[in-house]
Amino acid sequence: MIKNLLVANRGEIALRVFRTCAELGIARAAVFSDADADAPHVAGADAAVRLPGTAPSDTYLRADLLVAAARATGADAVHPGYGFLSENAAFARAVLDAGLTWIGPPPEAIEAMGSKVEAKRLMAGAGVPVLAELDPAKVTEADLPVLVKASAGGGGRGMRVVRELGELAGAVRSASAEAASAFGDPTVFCERYLETGRHIEVQVLADEHGTVWAVGERECSIQRRHQKVLEEAPSPLVDDAMREELFDAARKAAKAIGYVGAGTVEFLATSGGEFFFLEMNTRLQVEHPVTELVTGLDLVAEQIRVAEGHPLPADPPQWTGHAIEARLYAEDPAAGWQPQTGTLHRFEVPGDVRVDTGVAAGSVIGVAYDPMLAKVIAWAPDRAGAARKLATALAGARIHGVRTNRDLLVNVLRHDAFLAGDIDTAFFDRHGLDVLARPLGDERLAAAAAAFADAAANRTGHRLPSGWRNLPSAPQRKRYAVGEAEYEIAYSFGRDGARVVGGVDGTDVALVHATPDHVVLDVGGVRRAFDVGRYPGLVCVGPVSLTPLPRFTEPGAALAAGSLVAPMPGTVLRVAVQAGDTVAAGDPLLWLEAMKMEHRISAPADGVVDQLPVSVGQQVEVGAVLAVVTTSAKETA
Repeated sequence: MIKNLLVANRGEIALRVFRTCAELGIARAAVFSDADADAPHVAGADAAVRLPGTAPSDTYLRADLLVAAARATGADAVHPGYGFLSENAAFARAVLDAGLTWIGPPPEAIEAMGSKVEAKRLMAGAGVPVLAELDPAKVTEADLPVLVKASAGGGGRGMRVVRELGELAGAVRSASAEAASAFGDPTVFCERYLETGRHIEVQVLADEHGTVWAVGERECSIQRRHQKVLEEAPSPLVDDAMREELFDAARKAAKAIGYVGAGTVEFLATSGGEFFFLEMNTRLQVEHPVTELVTGLDLVAEQIRVAEGHPLPADPPQWTGHAIEARLYAEDPAAGWQPQTGTLHRFEVPGDVRVDTGVAAGSVIGVAYDPMLAKVIAWAPDRAGAARKLATALAGARIHGVRTNRDLLVNVLRHDAFLAGDIDTAFFDRHGLDVLARPLGDERLAAAAAAFADAAANRTGHRLPSGWRNLPSAPQRKRYAVGEAEYEIAYSFGRDGARVVGGVDGTDVALVHATPDHVVLDVGGVRRAFDVGRYPGLVCVGPVSLTPLPRFTEPGAALAAGSLVAPMPGTVLRVAVQAGDTVAAGDPLLWLEAMKMEHRISAPADGVVDQLPVSVGQQVEVGAVLAVVTTSAKETA
């Protein structure tokens, strides 16, 4: 019987495992890097061990330190979570060799699925449908488009879509370099790329006594950069006949490698119901909560029971209703999915939904780890009800301090195509980020509310109203930025109250009531209320985050023309040019690595690299000048 369990991971998954441990009466042990010293998962543990450093290679990827931490805390079992070393056979063996219980499949099963190339061959032999592997050196025009994939790892890293043969060599080099950095293995391969495929996966659970469950399928087709954004169970594509075929293939896959524990067999399906094996994740999945909500299972508890040697019942539970999960990321979808950093001042999600998170108010979101803040999951008797419940909860969430993909998630959940089940891995391309990432709130109205809230704060403790004059005078003015957009609000206080001069977009706007944290406006005869969060350098009005702007620009604040600045803190990974080089618009200049992803910085126009003040390995802060490209003489003539 397991008495004390160490989670060799961080953040949301560590807290998720701890929740089950608390219910089962198992002591909880944590590890933490220097960046995570004040993280909620550390506070949620009974004991915690510091892993000196911040980089994953120095901390969460150090098997020796993790095993030592288990011994130091008196743990008798290790749960790997997901990511990091969760699918590392050598780590599993190190845990077992230390006399500890491994909450996962046998190392041999991990090895069998560790190489996507070998896994596909093994699955083909077991009768599981697979997409043919293509040698990058032998790909022809007839094979296009193809997907270049890392043989080890996942999560979208080391993956490139190639539609033109001339781009293949560069994509292979780039994917191989990224795979080597992320997984320590540069091996890549190619396979046919289905432009509008459906990502369907089957949750399996197997014990050491020969019972293998196919618990249910999940659809994970809404993706960005080959990473899942929305997941649901069951899939709107899968009918009873297809489900039985999927379950049969998943059980064959698990039995072929002697699988024990919880795992996921992933397939790429066509709209016609044809499907092909992608990979098997030999661990718990990020999206496991949707399966838990429709089946009533606690998959972490089942993992622990299987690891303790208990048999599974003969048949898995049946599911009921529908569940949808949204991954809430600190990122800006409209700006190429750029990761965002900062202090999370407030984090509240209302409604009858499940929130799995590793952050809280006061958490600092940095660049060292994945930008996912939380998973928000809703269950309802039917799919439409689950989508409505989840969208409502996300729209009403108070997430102050960091830009997120919340608006995108809500827009997708309310989109007619999504509600009709017309989804695939090209959903964002088909419907356009300009539409899907549009703001939920009216930014100009939010700026007006922010101005009146600020005025209310200014007059706190004063007897005269803000902006009061005994003679008519010019209106008060305040300026705010929302991303690249700027809004100036002019308002005046008169005998009949305060109003926005000129209205908002031609509609009269008058103040009904204002405090520093709540404003009621009359907008064309309709009263609208706004909750306001005010922080240093930030005002949050409903779902809109605004940056107050100074009335006058600081001297010397402007950057040189052609300056390219860091969109986020990160590390310079590669540099493709030198000062003095001539470049064309779109040419890559350098790559930043932040939050486990590569971000390409490209030339904005034809010109010459006038300055290149950074080098490989250099840490840069947001706003730092990375390069200056001056317009070519030909263009200026």
